[in-house]
Amino acid sequence: MATMTSLIGLINKIQRACTVLGDYGGEGLSLWEALPSVAVVGGQSSGKSSVLESVVGRDFLPRGSGIVTRRPLVLQLHKTEEGTQEYAEFLHLPRRRFTDFAAVRKEISDETDRITGKTKQISNIPIQLSIYSPNVVNLTLIDLPGLTKVAVEGQQESIVQDIENMVRSYVEKPNCIILAISPANQDIATSDAIKIAREVDPSGERTFGVVTKLDLMDKGTNAVDVLEGRQYRLQHPWVGIVNRSQADINRNVDMIAARRKEREYFETSPEYGHLAHKMGSEYLAKLLSQHLEQVIRQKIPSIIALINKTIDELNAELDRIGRPIAVDSGAQLYTILEMCRAFDKVFKEHLDGGRPGGDRIYGVFDHQLPAALKKLPFDRHLSLKNVQRVVTEADGYQPHLIAPEQGYRRLIEGSIGYFKGPAEASVDAVHFVLKELVRKSIAETEELKRFPTLSNDIATASNEALEKFREESRKTVLRLVDMESSYLTVEFFRKIHFEPEKNPNGPPNRNGPPNMDSYTDNHLRKIGSNVNSYINMVCDTLKNTIPKAVVYCQVREAKRSLLNHFYVQVGRKEKEKLGTMLDEDPALMERRNQIAKRLELYKQARDDIDSVAWK
Repeated sequence: MATMTSLIGLINKIQRACTVLGDYGGEGLSLWEALPSVAVVGGQSSGKSSVLESVVGRDFLPRGSGIVTRRPLVLQLHKTEEGTQEYAEFLHLPRRRFTDFAAVRKEISDETDRITGKTKQISNIPIQLSIYSPNVVNLTLIDLPGLTKVAVEGQQESIVQDIENMVRSYVEKPNCIILAISPANQDIATSDAIKIAREVDPSGERTFGVVTKLDLMDKGTNAVDVLEGRQYRLQHPWVGIVNRSQADINRNVDMIAARRKEREYFETSPEYGHLAHKMGSEYLAKLLSQHLEQVIRQKIPSIIALINKTIDELNAELDRIGRPIAVDSGAQLYTILEMCRAFDKVFKEHLDGGRPGGDRIYGVFDHQLPAALKKLPFDRHLSLKNVQRVVTEADGYQPHLIAPEQGYRRLIEGSIGYFKGPAEASVDAVHFVLKELVRKSIAETEELKRFPTLSNDIATASNEALEKFREESRKTVLRLVDMESSYLTVEFFRKIHFEPEKNPNGPPNRNGPPNMDSYTDNHLRKIGSNVNSYINMVCDTLKNTIPKAVVYCQVREAKRSLLNHFYVQVGRKEKEKLGTMLDEDPALMERRNQIAKRLELYKQARDDIDSVAWK
């Protein structure tokens, strides 16, 4: 089994590391909170500071009227070999040793002011102090601000509740041992410390009661009923403490001498003599140290379980935001290509239906293109007046004899030209859909979120490639339209029979020649109708071929070679430029560093606990 020294010392080490990383609070149960510790709770002027100084054997805490402790003080005591010099270290001042405990007192006060300012406000950010001395036991104590009932001048009205909330945030944790300080000259039923301990620990399993100022009780009264547990019973024994008097403090009486004086008080006291062997600050320190070691031993399985769970969560978080990138150019190039492949995978999923968005391309062909074709002004182009004008201009000085072939060709070519607008509009519509899918794919590629520069480079390269595909697609669809103009389908017109219309103007006019104007109008309508039928056939053809061309030139190429040119460019870049592409968001880098440090802390804590827990 682990020794008390090694286990408590290990817990102290882990707690210090947790404090450095800020892993001492927040939602859920942090490692710092999971580690057993002793929280010192008491009202203002209850003698709380004197108890701590008696346990340490040094006068080192700030003193004054009103609220003096305004930040939690995590006090870690480390027992050293006899004859070694006592010293103190603050976590916020690494590698600086304090051998003058008056300077320790001043630094506690100054460090408090650095966070709270020279006000009477409080902060939940702890100060961590380690004291190394042959006169202490291995123990961790957390000194909390004294509970109060009213706000004094310079304090916010909420200070009473703020202090209670801070104290509760520590003592309500299941692994916290409560050291409840109550003055003997106050009714135990009204003790602030006992009141809050009873609420968070109704069974008294985690509470140690301490009665201070026994020597200041009125003559004829004593606290024997409290100390023997008859007035308020706890699972653990009550301990009486005799603090240094104000006169002793003023005379700078040595704490070792004060301990001796305390022992003499209990040994010679007629009321407490029978309890002397389990009274006093030295006994309290040993009692707490033994109990803390026992609790640590009991909690090791749950602590290890929490550590393993947190390690898994931190590894998952690192995987989500990305592991650190190696500095050599080969690894950087590999990372860039991996990011590109991840983006390309998401982009193709959008096109192929695995993610939403690709269906909008089909919507261009199924709705937008047919709607645009229906709106083409063929009725105006093939109106009687325009047909007559085109046919007449095509005939020139020699009117046609049978069928106005040149007129037909001009009417057809003019009509087919209208198809260029919808064809180009389809190309542009699909282009904008593809650009939007690129934007969405970059935003949805988790691996890219840590590299804003690379994300921008991929977006730029993708859009440049899409522009190239659009230009090729535009040329192709316009060629399709021009092809319809360049060679007309002869078979269509060979099926048309130009038979003389029977009685086109009704019964014969016996009084003169037929109405030549009516005959000409019908002839022109027939021409317009034939051209319209041919254009409808061409429209049906283009309605099928334009989507094929657009998909072939834009969608297919985007799936096959969206980043091909980018790959070539990246392969030619030097190491420095590759590193620039992998610049990360500073906030994300800081987040990864913090996770990595916490991960290292938890792994080291697990290894350390395993190495000593079962010796």
